[in-house]
Amino acid sequence: MSNSERMKVFIDFDGTITKEDVGALLFIKFGEPVAINKLVNQIDSGEITGNQGWKELFKLLPFVEQTKIDKMIDSVELDPYFHELIDFLRLNNIEFWILSDGFNYYINRIFNRERLDNLNIFSNTLFFDENGKIGTHYPFSDEECSDCANCKRNHIISNSADDDFTVYIGNGSSDRCPAQYCDYIFAKDTLLRFCEKERISYSPFKDFSDVIL
Repeated sequence: MSNSERMKVFIDFDGTITKEDVGALLFIKFGEPVAINKLVNQIDSGEITGNQGWKELFKLLPFVEQTKIDKMIDSVELDPYFHELIDFLRLNNIEFWILSDGFNYYINRIFNRERLDNLNIFSNTLFFDENGKIGTHYPFSDEECSDCANCKRNHIISNSADDDFTVYIGNGSSDRCPAQYCDYIFAKDTLLRFCEKERISYSPFKDFSDVIL
């Protein structure tokens, strides 16, 4: 990433920027493990779409007080080199976007804690109603996109041109589709295995220190 000319960088959030998948952690901590694991496997295998998967997962989640969810969110740590990555991108005038199939509620809370602002973020929406119950909204869903409720592919296409050099950094199942629309991929975990299976060129990374080159 030494050449900043026409470079655009797209970064996944859960499990990439954070050490843990915050969306998954919500259901692991407060949901019924067996039913949730079965549903997650159906999502990962493509048996049900990412959009429908979120809706079904929230049906399995019992009422949880907002303060308990906030406490869980506050325990999540960032990749230790994320601040350094942001500084690097800004110093080199490289445009970047955070694309998450997770939810704005915890993303914003974590970034506020870390004093990170003016970030371009596309995600799903999570809110608490007047009774303290969780509600969700999916403003960037696409019926043709089965991997995620927030169609990351569309954000990449909308925010880059053919002559841009696009970089994708991700780790999960929702990164499989968008990574195929970028020129260079940094991958780990599920995305890495997908790239190997499909013979897609990628660079493995452990944390963002492997990305800042």
